[in-house]
Amino acid sequence: MNESTKPNAEYRAENVRELPRREGLRRGIYLLPNLITTGALFSGFYSIIASMSGDLEQAAIAIVIAGFLDSLDGRVARLTNTQSEFGVQYDSLSDLVAFGVAPAVLMFSWVLSDLGKLGWSIAFLYMACAALRLARFNTAPDTKVFFGLASPAAAGTLATLCWVWFDNVQGEPGLELGLPFGILAATLALLMVSNIRYYSPKNMDFNDRVPFLFMFIIVLLFVVVAVYPPGMLLLIGLVYAASGPFGSLLRKKNSGGPEEA
Repeated sequence: MNESTKPNAEYRAENVRELPRREGLRRGIYLLPNLITTGALFSGFYSIIASMSGDLEQAAIAIVIAGFLDSLDGRVARLTNTQSEFGVQYDSLSDLVAFGVAPAVLMFSWVLSDLGKLGWSIAFLYMACAALRLARFNTAPDTKVFFGLASPAAAGTLATLCWVWFDNVQGEPGLELGLPFGILAATLALLMVSNIRYYSPKNMDFNDRVPFLFMFIIVLLFVVVAVYPPGMLLLIGLVYAASGPFGSLLRKKNSGGPEEA
């Protein structure tokens, strides 16, 4: 009798575990933040298609647009109280396409293909590091600081570099610049999986009061970016990417100062 009831008990236990999942599906998903995430996913997909078609400048711009949309979905979800586990996972998958696959395909189509096996190896390294960065973030979300360069920042740096090139130079970079650009892509990839601390823009509270000087700096930043968007966004990306290692060196120097004295 016990033997016959055991499968039924296991079946009921499995149903109990499935209930929360089914209830979540019946409740549906929040439209607004996931619609923004879908926009970022579409931008990443469009960038891949544009790169494969040879329209590299449009591919780079699409990644930049995906970055702006990615910065909005989470904040909109928090402001409208529409956060969900589905949204978190969907956002991560969108980020992998827009900031992992799309930049790797863009860089390979632009300069890395001239390097042969080394080129596609660097492209794969970048994509893999972006995936690892996102997986680590999902298992241990960053709070006060980012540990490792965020994938949107790395992707934005490479995309604006390509955007600036095609906005100012006619023709392909050639083999002589393929290696330096490949080293930059590999460096950004390694920064994503490093334990170097970066400032998290999520710490900025838009509901809190700020000094007048801070507001003036933000206005000035908008003006500077508006003068030449690709160049200024590239500069911001490079400065932010370098801020992590530079800040780490400063912290080591300050912590080691009293001991050396």
